[in-house]
Amino acid sequence: VLGSEQTQSGSEGASVKPVNWLPLVALGLAQFVMVLDQTAMNVSISALVEDFDTTVTTIQAVITLYCLVMAMFMLTGGKIGDIIGRRRAFVVGLVIYACGSALTAVSPTVQVLALGWSILEGLGAALVLPALVALIAGNFDGNARKVAYAVIGGVAGAGIAAGPILGGWATTEYSWRIIFVGEVLLVGIILLMTPKVVDAVRTGPAPKLDLVGTFLSASGLGLIVLGVLQSGAWGWVRPKDSPITPFGFSLTLFVIGFGAILLWAFTAWQQHREDAGRDPLVHLALMKIATVRSGLVGLFTQNLILMGIFFIVPLYLQLVIGLDALQTGLKLLPVSVAMFIASAAGSRLSARFPVRTIVRAGLGITILSIFMILGTVDPELNSTSFAVSMAVLGLGMGLIVSQLGNVIQSSVDATGRGEAGGLQFTSQQLGSSMGVALLGAIVLSGLATSFVSNVSQDERISAEVSTQVGIAAGGGVDFVSAEQIAVAAQEAGLDEAEAAALVDDYEQAQLFSLKAGLLAAALLAMLSMAFTKDLPSRPSREQEAPEEHEVSPKL
Repeated sequence: VLGSEQTQSGSEGASVKPVNWLPLVALGLAQFVMVLDQTAMNVSISALVEDFDTTVTTIQAVITLYCLVMAMFMLTGGKIGDIIGRRRAFVVGLVIYACGSALTAVSPTVQVLALGWSILEGLGAALVLPALVALIAGNFDGNARKVAYAVIGGVAGAGIAAGPILGGWATTEYSWRIIFVGEVLLVGIILLMTPKVVDAVRTGPAPKLDLVGTFLSASGLGLIVLGVLQSGAWGWVRPKDSPITPFGFSLTLFVIGFGAILLWAFTAWQQHREDAGRDPLVHLALMKIATVRSGLVGLFTQNLILMGIFFIVPLYLQLVIGLDALQTGLKLLPVSVAMFIASAAGSRLSARFPVRTIVRAGLGITILSIFMILGTVDPELNSTSFAVSMAVLGLGMGLIVSQLGNVIQSSVDATGRGEAGGLQFTSQQLGSSMGVALLGAIVLSGLATSFVSNVSQDERISAEVSTQVGIAAGGGVDFVSAEQIAVAAQEAGLDEAEAAALVDDYEQAQLFSLKAGLLAAALLAMLSMAFTKDLPSRPSREQEAPEEHEVSPKL
């Protein structure tokens, strides 16, 4: 890739100009750092609990707050890039992110951890990511731009899959804090390379920040994500551990509904500002561009499926098979390798095949991989079959992600690329949050239902114990190892035979619930096929890029 050349046509004929790939190295490193946190620390929860003398629930809240902050302020970050310049926003965001990483590395309390990790890093990422996609468009043209977006997609996939390996290694051999020290060093290297990155050109005067729109969009998205993330604890309709129960129902739907109302108010406010001739946070015309709309839905579903599976698979590997954090990360390595290769190949395939065909092929391969993974979910791990299944998953995801970024950015003119980048990463973060929350809820509810059903039908277990299990599972069941169930059964005074039966029933429920979550992921992938119809239907050699649309008036 680094030796490729970019062809430009001039009045004297075709001239060939070498492409400077150094900006892509800086932007790729930034993308890697941004996605590393979302997966690296998931394997280090127990170490964090011990270090801060807190609970798993608290650490999970800190982790999810990172995605929530990014989703809330990604649109605002994109607009700030339009105002101050994309490269300047990129640099400011990196500095904020590095400060957050440094604070996290030395955090003495969980409150400081949340400030550094979730809030400062989340705000920094909200500035960096929209600027990043606009800078790619500003530094590369034609085929080079397609290659750049494909590489960025592959790097993102590599970061997602490498995170558990790095997190597991650092936690096992040294400390989880090493990850954040490394992020500070990487950001320093990126900042040294940033002068080589050309700022993305913007035509017309700089817009003004819409503070009301910022509040409405951040609050609306934040409440929706919060509601979905808390649905497992609060319950969807029937309250479980809901802080309040309006009209006897769980708080979840009320929080999500209020968030939806705020988003409706946001769209109305944006239209009002446009009609008044003032700068909106996002030009609603962007959502009227079919290719942009289809690309955003594709990124949302791709991240929903990928992060949902990345939630389910570690549960299987660690709590059913018994692997440690580092071993789990290594088992996910085939996804990283295959996703990077497929992303790089995807840029070349678009010259021969339509984007729509490539994305649909990626979805089809993803669906196939999920059913392959389903076939490996057994009490004993078949390492070869599992590795092949994960590689096929990476292949499908790589084909999808290699196309959508270029489709979105190439569908708008220079004035809309910052806003398009904000929408692009907002859809990704919403997809990641929804994937973990939705598929996680399916797994946990399936575990409770299946466990109670298995126990009630098991003749080896007394009616009294069966009733107690049903009552205990009424408020939900945590996904724990079978060994913990055995210890709990012994502490409850069950005899050896009845305790063994209870453990056997729980192990069967574990496998059933994991398969239910994977089936749900496959169903979501099938449903997402319907949203690919507006993607470009001709190869790029016939149609160089989707038609660029002007999303803001030329002044």
